[in-house]
Amino acid sequence: MQIANSPRLQFEMITYRDADLLFELDQDPQVMRYINGGTPSTMSDITERFIPRVEAFTNVEKGWGLWKVTTLASEDPRPAQFIGWILVRPMDFFSDQPNCHDIEIGWRFKRCSWGKGYATEAAHAVADAIAAQPEVTHLSAIADDANFGSINIMKKLGMDFIKVDTYDVHGRDVDVVCYQKRVK
Repeated sequence: MQIANSPRLQFEMITYRDADLLFELDQDPQVMRYINGGTPSTMSDITERFIPRVEAFTNVEKGWGLWKVTTLASEDPRPAQFIGWILVRPMDFFSDQPNCHDIEIGWRFKRCSWGKGYATEAAHAVADAIAAQPEVTHLSAIADDANFGSINIMKKLGMDFIKVDTYDVHGRDVDVVCYQKRVK
């Protein structure tokens, strides 16, 4: 599966070769604030835990995995640059009952891209492509209840608040808000 470029962004599936990009993104404590309290990831975290988890749910044909988001080269002198990623996987993938009809969309973006609409633009492009698959009935997203930036993106995707739930983050339970949109 391919995701068509949006007006300002291009997309490609992240692989283990992108470990340096993932590491760089996770070095900003503000980016990691709602993920793990602001602790930067180590390269070992990326290569030994994060990438294997992503590889466990990656299915290129279905579009599941992490989509690298890069700005398109524009008329200004700046080259295209990696600004973040969009996650796509079945809800509850790491449980005993993953739901392949309800697809989770998530995102993580560099702070330099915040406030410019990139995350919303990328989430829309990816969500629209995933929602077009015949077996997908719902799109969902979760976030820390204080992460108003991510909650705002969920609302812009047309998702509604469903519930507060507990989610396992690196072996500890955290409360998250769950949003969802019916697509079929």
